[in-house]
Amino acid sequence: MPTMADVARAAGVSVATVSHVLNGTRPVLPHTRQAVLDAVEELGYTPNTLARSLVTSRTRSIGLAVSAISNPYFTEILQGVEAAALDHGYGLLIADPHDDPDHEVDAVRLLHERRVDGVIVAPSARPAGLLAYLERHRVPAVLLDRLLDIPAGGTPPFDQVCAENAGPTTRLVTHLAELGHRRIGLVAGLPGLSTTAERITGYRHGLAAAGLPYDERLVVHGDSASAGAERATDALLSAAAPPTALVSANNAMTLGALRALRARGLSVPGDIALCCFDDFAWADLFSPRLTAIAQPSREIGARAVQVLLDRLERPDRPARTERLACAFVHRTSCGCPEKGTDS
Repeated sequence: MPTMADVARAAGVSVATVSHVLNGTRPVLPHTRQAVLDAVEELGYTPNTLARSLVTSRTRSIGLAVSAISNPYFTEILQGVEAAALDHGYGLLIADPHDDPDHEVDAVRLLHERRVDGVIVAPSARPAGLLAYLERHRVPAVLLDRLLDIPAGGTPPFDQVCAENAGPTTRLVTHLAELGHRRIGLVAGLPGLSTTAERITGYRHGLAAAGLPYDERLVVHGDSASAGAERATDALLSAAAPPTALVSANNAMTLGALRALRARGLSVPGDIALCCFDDFAWADLFSPRLTAIAQPSREIGARAVQVLLDRLERPDRPARTERLACAFVHRTSCGCPEKGTDS
């Protein structure tokens, strides 16, 4: 197996120069840098990452802690994180916090003990323990998808990257109202998550924009899961005056809502219209095809990596929150005729 000394001899430079090129620890003239890289390629040299970490205090690895990795939304975020990390020469370690406040602290501690350079975390609904750990150990971190509740004008303690939530939900509600619906139900997510609160806000804004009253009896919580949404939708349909249209606040809850509708023999959109937050690969295969809000999942993951790397380079800069725009995917579950176009 070739060594760094072999690379140095082949490139006609010192071992120290090879180290500087590979570790980025000191500027090197372009032609010298290229000579080293050519020698690395020719010899098939593989750097010793453990030894390099001792020199640079960096392992060139990132920790990712997200729950429900089997959820298509988080799967696509994972793909975005992994691709962006690899593009920048970073490895990825993954942990599943299971949306449990205690478990998420253990998951992040495990990643931290593996000496990752920083972590990307989708926090639970009760993240106090997680935040305390990150702050106490000064772990470079980006919060993903779920934001902290920060007073107006305040600065978050950590960088945050997510999709827009309120505006896209408003669009679903106003679209249904334009189709003549006056009783529009919402199957909301797990209480305590920023995504849940923001989508409820968007729902209320949509009602107000359409001149419709807010009725708390038309809002149920499916707890961001299929089974919870099935129970919540069934309860909503059991009301004395059930909704004529539904908005489901994530993809897992859309499946639960559809199960509840099927159990009652209700058709979409004939008996009840349905729109959902989160598009997913097979939404176009349902009959009818699901009208949905598509989040830029991979872009969210990739952007989180870039923000984390920026934090590693500039550890003292103020924390920032970045929101990425969503797309309204117009299909037929809302009751519109087939058009075959997205907008």
